[in-house]
Amino acid sequence: MNRKRHAVRIGCIVAPLSLVTCGGEVFGPVDPGNDPHFTIVAHSDQGFGPTNRKVEVFGLPIYAYPDVEDVKLLHAANIMAQYLDNDEDGVADNPEVLDVLTSEDAALYMWKRESQVGSIEAQDLGADESLPQWHANGQSGRFDAALEEVWHVITYSGFARAYPDVFGEEIGTSLANAMDIARGGRFLSVPSSYPEGAWYSYDDRTCDYRCMVTEYIYWAMTSILGAQDNRASEIQHEWKLNTRAKVQESDTAIYQLLTDPAYSFPEVLPDGTYRR
Repeated sequence: MNRKRHAVRIGCIVAPLSLVTCGGEVFGPVDPGNDPHFTIVAHSDQGFGPTNRKVEVFGLPIYAYPDVEDVKLLHAANIMAQYLDNDEDGVADNPEVLDVLTSEDAALYMWKRESQVGSIEAQDLGADESLPQWHANGQSGRFDAALEEVWHVITYSGFARAYPDVFGEEIGTSLANAMDIARGGRFLSVPSSYPEGAWYSYDDRTCDYRCMVTEYIYWAMTSILGAQDNRASEIQHEWKLNTRAKVQESDTAIYQLLTDPAYSFPEVLPDGTYRR
């Protein structure tokens, strides 16, 4: 789900003993967590005042509201690391994409309560939507939305800007042209009904053309990686090619783009256990 993002400008202060104060409220101290590769730290970053701590992944911050569980924050960090460094050798697979992400100040923030959604100018991820157990349970039960929201940041702030003619979200790029085929036509807004034979039929009317492109590359990439294998009946109203074989057979344009070694896309689905 690609939610709308809104800007806020609220500063927080990092006080002694890692206490964080914001508008007179004291959040700290911040527990660094127990992950061998990522440390939770307090912050005073402009624009992210409602949150009290963050984790950085290759220089990209993931912020969290005080009531977000540490385990959920660290899970999101591991998912992001595995997307960016899919062979887990400690180096981002596509340096150009990482450079753009950092130069564009790309970020993700995690919320616990619905009232916190849309409070910050960044992609959001709900703590209760981030489900490490989905991986541990053999991809059964509620889907781990961290796979979606983290990927959105990487595509619209990274690939779309590093390769604007190929992965840009506007009309006429290679990615958008592939999406137009998948939807059965070029629709600038959600049509009353999709043509018969369309395999991508997202129907959220708040989602504009660029948003549709963001969702399309998510569905295609995660299907190629195997995340949607067991979800055919659950997702068919939006996406029908839930396996790698179906994408390869029916959506040759997107399959060729996402498996082209020139772009170093992930080849293994993240499971939340980076370099372990």
